[in-house]
Amino acid sequence: YLILFCYKPMYGIIIAFKDFRASLGIMDSPWVGFKHFTRFFNDVYFTRLLRNTLSISVLSLIFSFPAPVLLALLLNEVRVSWFKRTVQTITYMPHFISVVVICGMVTAFTRDDGIIVYIMSLFGFEAKSLLNYPEYFTTIYVASGIWQTIGWNSIIYLAALMGVDAQLYEAAMLDGANRWKQTIHITIPSIMPTIIIMLILRVGQILNVGFEKIILLYNPSTMSVADVISSYSYRKGLVDLNWSFSSAVGLFNSAINFIFVVSIPAKAILT
Repeated sequence: YLILFCYKPMYGIIIAFKDFRASLGIMDSPWVGFKHFTRFFNDVYFTRLLRNTLSISVLSLIFSFPAPVLLALLLNEVRVSWFKRTVQTITYMPHFISVVVICGMVTAFTRDDGIIVYIMSLFGFEAKSLLNYPEYFTTIYVASGIWQTIGWNSIIYLAALMGVDAQLYEAAMLDGANRWKQTIHITIPSIMPTIIIMLILRVGQILNVGFEKIILLYNPSTMSVADVISSYSYRKGLVDLNWSFSSAVGLFNSAINFIFVVSIPAKAILT
């Protein structure tokens, strides 16, 4: 599986250093070196793309990563089994809905007559379509991402919580520790290795903002804050048919992610 679907396709990276023409094939296309990389770095949109990608990804990391941990900790404190199962089912459901449907729901909820805008209007907010205003796009993107993934991502933390030794809680209770102190001094340290591993994997995708959701949500009025590296690469590769340039952009994106996953988490763990 790894050889066929992960390593063999790496051969195609060569086209990032060539002027690829389908009629000539990969090997016979002319070699141009770092031409496409230089073109991308000098592109008028390069700074904007990098800023938007980092902004959306970092905010998603700050708010989306802790959310499933908090949900798992809260569910772990619930003693009514039917209520716990109901909450888990409701929070899992968005994960199984396609991105197209999710984006359609987000668009419907945030238009001028949508439910979210209606609730906001009760507090004096002007009724308007939120996705038409650049200042709201990042918030909507991050919040919808939390809604879509919080339940599913909490499963691994719930599994880790199941492995915590019950004797630790019994000893803490004998020492007079309440539920809050038990959570701080026993529960969280016990699942910290799982949290660190998941954080390493998440940091390794720091620039991987999926183009599907971006393309389905953005419009000309929000392009200045919504256009990211992946959506730019999609337009250049599949719309403009500039495969070599698109591959160079994608390779740059992967290289930055590799640097993050190798350097930042390793340094954090060592310290």
